[in-house]
Amino acid sequence: MTDAPGALSPLDEVGINDLVEEALAAVAAADSLAALKEARLAYTGDSSVLALTNRGIGRLDKADKPTAGRLLGGARGRINTALAARQEVLEAAAEEQMLRTEAVDVTVPTDRTAGGARHPLDLLVEEISDFFIAMGWSIAEGPELEHEWYDFDALNFDADHPARQMQDTFYIQGESVGAASGEPANLVLRTHTSPVQARAMLAADPPLYVACPGKVFRSDELDQTHTPVFHQVEGLAVDKGLTMAHLKGTLNHFARAMFGPEARVRLRPSFFPFTEPSAEMDLWFPLKKGGPGWIEWGGCGMVNPNVLIACGIDPDEYTGFAFGMGLERTLMLRHGIASMHDIVEGDIRFSQQFGTTGKGH
Repeated sequence: MTDAPGALSPLDEVGINDLVEEALAAVAAADSLAALKEARLAYTGDSSVLALTNRGIGRLDKADKPTAGRLLGGARGRINTALAARQEVLEAAAEEQMLRTEAVDVTVPTDRTAGGARHPLDLLVEEISDFFIAMGWSIAEGPELEHEWYDFDALNFDADHPARQMQDTFYIQGESVGAASGEPANLVLRTHTSPVQARAMLAADPPLYVACPGKVFRSDELDQTHTPVFHQVEGLAVDKGLTMAHLKGTLNHFARAMFGPEARVRLRPSFFPFTEPSAEMDLWFPLKKGGPGWIEWGGCGMVNPNVLIACGIDPDEYTGFAFGMGLERTLMLRHGIASMHDIVEGDIRFSQQFGTTGKGH
């Protein structure tokens, strides 16, 4: 009795031998690995005659099963041996053909091509980090997806401050527990790197001298001077006896490192929730379009006592100063870049202008 349509009797020695001879002929005739695969599926696959016949062993009498097993096992072994031998031959032929057709003449002269270029913003971050490390400061980092408490509350932003509104801040679905209050707080894409300063003050006791370069997010449209994803560097110093004089001295030193020995800064009274007093920072820029002059560079001030208290620092014992500026703006001023599009659009020709190209070998 056969097991399925198309199957042989597991005891049909003649039929099984004929099947093996047919399979061996098909294997020998296979002239490519693809053709050999077709032969393997046709004669040993799940739907092959050999496989269907093998399933009929279970319905044989107990005395006949060893004979059937020997017949079918021998047949399977002969076919598999032929398949393996033919595959070895075909693989060797395919490799020889590949080496012959894909050979490369390494002696042919060719031009070296550019292998890529580092973005000038990355290099600027490294330069700024090296500057502050040379002054003995630390470089601090923090998460880009931030607790609302760190981004706003710890920095003395009122609950109704305009910066919290959706048109300025990217709010992320879901809630997290506020660091100080223990109450649910929204998650935001950080709008500045100031949360890193708050984390630094909570993590270590003064004196603290840290710089925080990093990526920030605000819901601005991309135009010549704005982008929704940009970079800042902020500095924080907390110690006994720090004054605005220390702040201005640090900023002048930083300005000269970024823009040359003629650069200097001036401070204009302003307001920020996290500093008091606060100031807008202008840069004396010799290469300013239209001639040397002052141009806005960032903001700064003495750390607000409320911020120190929120971060567990006694404002009667310690004072601090903080400052921050945009790295894209710094890059644009240093190199006369007219549009933010050039910085963010990823054209390698832009980066190659800064001498940061890697040559292929």
